[in-house]
Amino acid sequence: MSSNSLIRRLWAVAVAATVFTVAQPRQENVHPVTGRKYAQVMGYGGADWLERPEREWEENPGKALDVLGLKKGMVVADVGAGTGYFSVRMARKVGPEGKVYASDLQEPMLQRLARNMAREKIKNVEPVLATEMDPNLPANAIDLILMVDVYHEFSYPQEMLRKMRAALRPDGRLVLLEYRKEDPSIPIRPEHKMSVKEVKAELEAEGFRLKENIGILPRQHILIFTKATS
Repeated sequence: MSSNSLIRRLWAVAVAATVFTVAQPRQENVHPVTGRKYAQVMGYGGADWLERPEREWEENPGKALDVLGLKKGMVVADVGAGTGYFSVRMARKVGPEGKVYASDLQEPMLQRLARNMAREKIKNVEPVLATEMDPNLPANAIDLILMVDVYHEFSYPQEMLRKMRAALRPDGRLVLLEYRKEDPSIPIRPEHKMSVKEVKAELEAEGFRLKENIGILPRQHILIFTKATS
């Protein structure tokens, strides 16, 4: 699919989305389970920061994806995809027979993502315009959902988790990469970090179970959740 075709598709999605009222954050702006204050969403002005060269050594995205065991033919989602930094890497892992849903709240981010995919000749990424309450993923269709430094910015995390749980297949996985709040030396604002304790409490309240906590990255947790069976 050409860059122009992807951009036209994004505009069509945006027009369709205008029939919905954009939800506003709760007045208290804190999570009811942990009391964690929701962080402000990074705007399009941060797009260049998402693609900074030093991100390779700061976050080691290749190593993060390697441990997730993505395979050819898998259907995966990059929620909070931004400009597609992880989407393009996931697309190569799952191959042409697989698919990546790249979901983001901001249309300009998705437009840049579409251009990036066209430049890289990636054709198995579908941009998806999300809302604050819904990533707009197909039900019972996704093998793995990845959120990289995104979950802590949700204004409606409970609603988003319920939608993502519905999108996952029975054996699907939900993966969060979050800067470690437990480490004060990591140069990120405190509201943009999360502890394992916080993530576990918030996600288990919405029907997930922590399966693995992988500590191989320089600055981030890799937290892998599955659907709780009881």
